[in-house]
Amino acid sequence: MTVRVVLADDQALVRSGFRALLERDPEIEIAGEARTGAEAIELTRAEHPEIVLMDIRMPDLDGLEATRRIASDPSLDGVRVIILTTFELDEYLFEALRAGASGFLPKGVEPDDLRAAVHVVAAGEALLSPRLTSRLIEEYVAQPDRRAGVPAGLDELTDREREIMALVATGMSNREIAERLVISPLTVKTHVSRCMMKLDARDRAQLVVFAYESGLVRPSP
Repeated sequence: MTVRVVLADDQALVRSGFRALLERDPEIEIAGEARTGAEAIELTRAEHPEIVLMDIRMPDLDGLEATRRIASDPSLDGVRVIILTTFELDEYLFEALRAGASGFLPKGVEPDDLRAAVHVVAAGEALLSPRLTSRLIEEYVAQPDRRAGVPAGLDELTDREREIMALVATGMSNREIAERLVISPLTVKTHVSRCMMKLDARDRAQLVVFAYESGLVRPSP
C-alpha cells in the first residue's frame, strides 16, 4: 500500500530534504507541502493523506493547533500526524500527543528510521518508542498543575482493561503485556482496542496520556 504524506514546515530546505529522503521509498508518495499550520490543514483536507509530518513551530498557525484541528475533524479520521522537532523533550510535544498526534521525530532522524516511522504510523501504531513516549509524559505530568482530570469513559473500563492500559502506559508492547499476564497477544490487542474505543483515543500514545492524567499510572518518584 502506498502511504501518502504531507510535509508541513516553514523552511523550504527542510521540506525538500524530507521529500528527497522519503521518495527513495517506492511505497511513499508526497501528497504536497505546506509552509504554515493553516496551509497544512487546508492541504490535508484536500488530499486526505495517511500521514502529516508536522513541524511544531510555524508562523500563522503553529503545528500544535494544526494537529488539534486535524485530529478533531471527523472527515480526517484516517489521517495521522507525526510531529517534527529539534528538541526531543520539548514541552509542546506532550500537548501535541494530547491533541491527537501519533508521536514525534527529531529533525535529525536517520533516513531509514524516518521511512520506517511513516509506515509504522500509517499502520495504526503510535510512534516511535513507547518507552520514550511514556518518559516524556511522566516527566510532564510530574510538574505542578499538569493533570487534566479523569478522561470521559474511564469508568466504563473493566478491571482487566485498566490493568492493561496501565501496562501500556509503562511502554510495554502487546507481547510483553501478554507474557506478564499470561494471556495471548491477540487478547491484549482486543483489550487495547476496547480501551481506545471507550476513551475515544486515536492510538496508544493517547492511552498513555490518559493513563497518567487520570492517575491510573503515577510518575516515578
